[in-house]
Amino acid sequence: MASFPIDTSKEMKLERYNSYIRRLNSTKLIVASSKLLFRVTLLVALILIFFFIINYPSFISSENSNPHHHNIHTTTHNLLSSSFYGGGAAWEKQVRHSSTPRRVNGLSVLVTGAAGFVGSHCSMALKKRGDGVLGIDNFNSYYDPSLKRGRQKLLAQHEVFIVEGDINDAELLSKLFDIVPFTHVLHLAAQAGVRYAMKNPLSYVQSNIAGFVNLLETVKLANPQPAIVWASSSSVYGLNTNVPFSESHRTDQPASLYAATKKAGEEIAHTYNHIYGLSLTALRFFTVYGPWGRPDMAYFFFTKDMVQGKPINVYVTQDDKEVARDFTYIDDIVKGCLGSLDTAEKSTGSGGKKKGPAQLRVYNLGNTSPISVNKLVTILENLLNVKAKKNVIKMPRNGDVPFTHANITLAKKDFGYKPTTDLSSGLRKFVKWYVSYYGIQSKDLDSSNDHSQD
Repeated sequence: MASFPIDTSKEMKLERYNSYIRRLNSTKLIVASSKLLFRVTLLVALILIFFFIINYPSFISSENSNPHHHNIHTTTHNLLSSSFYGGGAAWEKQVRHSSTPRRVNGLSVLVTGAAGFVGSHCSMALKKRGDGVLGIDNFNSYYDPSLKRGRQKLLAQHEVFIVEGDINDAELLSKLFDIVPFTHVLHLAAQAGVRYAMKNPLSYVQSNIAGFVNLLETVKLANPQPAIVWASSSSVYGLNTNVPFSESHRTDQPASLYAATKKAGEEIAHTYNHIYGLSLTALRFFTVYGPWGRPDMAYFFFTKDMVQGKPINVYVTQDDKEVARDFTYIDDIVKGCLGSLDTAEKSTGSGGKKKGPAQLRVYNLGNTSPISVNKLVTILENLLNVKAKKNVIKMPRNGDVPFTHANITLAKKDFGYKPTTDLSSGLRKFVKWYVSYYGIQSKDLDSSNDHSQD
């Protein structure tokens, strides 16, 4: 019997048909999924748009009222960024309320480092005379943040709002300048202290240089461009031996990294003034002290240790000479800061382009009366009724300079700067605050006195 091959054509056709059906169903599934994904995405987008309209009604009005805010990327960015900075209508209302002047022709000032020692005092003084003040501070832990929170609480009682953020945050700064047309910036945020630079040098570069540049980059694009008054330091005089220190003396020999970053700031200020027409005033502070002061300053930790009966280290130079400082009381520094703000001329740039020469100034703000550290300790002993246990040691080679003395002729001539508080009077006010703030009773001082004389 002859054999015939099995006919598989029908099976192959059936398999091809089934394969076609499977592909067709798969395509339909993909199309259906795509449509569903598109609809879900559209729904989410609509929900987000509705959310922003409800929470940011002021955005639309501010855009319509300001003809300079028509950049789509910028406005979209600012709209979104506000959600990351405690934003929303309530937050923007606080920002505007705090920065709005209450007197005719009052200033609208952004104070960086507003929860700091000098920053809090200046913010309070500006607010009391009717200027608008908005603060910004990152509340870092260089020293006890609870002291900064205490200053923040005090300012809040006088309707000064502090935005919690960092000057290196370009998005946040852009948002603030988008909301408020500041007339001035008082830039006091910085990494302070000479000795700490030995432990954390990069923090000085990050804050005093990068942070300053970031602020200037934001200000140059603002319209109008505000005038800037900022804190340099007497430390820039470094190894200069001419006394009293004058603004005309050389400052190219810094003795510490802190001083070097402040000197760099002065050179950077010159650059932005020259290229972008920013009005810039640098203030070289000389050893500021007083109530709500910094715990890392000698007068502060001397007081703390003396009250607790602990010994204190009193430095002398390598050749056994006394170390002296031009101690300047906080109220005098505040007067100098406000005088600088009041006499600062307007910046001449617009939208990052210079339109004419702009003001560039540098001033010493000191007390003109250098006092030895030994004299400082004696005054504290009398005020606290405590005999200090002194360890007299050589000044370490950490960048501290042995002597400072300010020539304030220029500041006196240009805006009437005249310090009026001597060290004894200023320390008396500081000790009164210290005893009250830390809840120290008179018996605590008496027992400390007895202990220190054992």
